[in-house]
Amino acid sequence: MTQTNNDNPRVVLITGGGQGIGRALVLHFLKLGYAVAAMEIDREANEELRIITQDQGICLVLESDVRSENDISIAIAQTIQVFRRLDAVIHNAAITANQPVETLSLEDWNHVLAVNLTAGFLLAKHAAPHLKQSEGGGSMVLLASTRALMSEANTEAYSASKGGIVALTHALAVSLGPEIRVNCISPGWIETRDWQKASKATPTVHSEEDKSQHPVGRVGVPEDIARTAAFLIDPGSGFITGENIVVDGGMTKKMIYVE
Repeated sequence: MTQTNNDNPRVVLITGGGQGIGRALVLHFLKLGYAVAAMEIDREANEELRIITQDQGICLVLESDVRSENDISIAIAQTIQVFRRLDAVIHNAAITANQPVETLSLEDWNHVLAVNLTAGFLLAKHAAPHLKQSEGGGSMVLLASTRALMSEANTEAYSASKGGIVALTHALAVSLGPEIRVNCISPGWIETRDWQKASKATPTVHSEEDKSQHPVGRVGVPEDIARTAAFLIDPGSGFITGENIVVDGGMTKKMIYVE
């Protein structure tokens, strides 16, 4: 999946690229030889990303709010202006507002859906004309969650937004094919505390119980998602579209009983 044409690399736009899974996505695609445009609302995270990526490859860091259609339109226009092409989009940005449904405000509900779900629609709307021109076919990957398939208490906004991503994925795949393939990834427990900006990052230690909940014997890491996204975006995966790929170490397949 490594790029072979360094003079005209494939271009990927990644939302929420400053921290967590998004930062891993940016670094992984730079390593593969892609040119990367990273959208991120957090200024501190953006400054860190600029420093981290300065010797890693071609990275355009854009301070943008995915809740804003105008910001999304401008970010895509800037990406085209700098790189002259757009081959793939990854919508990774997401937030939570986990609290009892009786106290969850409509404002918080709408905020979560705007970032997690509506932004995916807006990215497709504004990126589609450019992705359709991609040699070998354009691609979108939307980040859903195993919370689209199962829930913990007080996760209504987040779970609804991620369930919406799964449905949006197959709808877009049908509407935008065959020029653009659209897939989503549902991560399970992915440890991101050590991938946050420096002021928030914390070391992580997992108990044997944490690990044993996963048939693979460990908790997930952001690179697990980055490798899956790279596989889905690669033109060699051209017969895969409309799919939700669960990347959770088998956790949702293991029955756990409370004793």
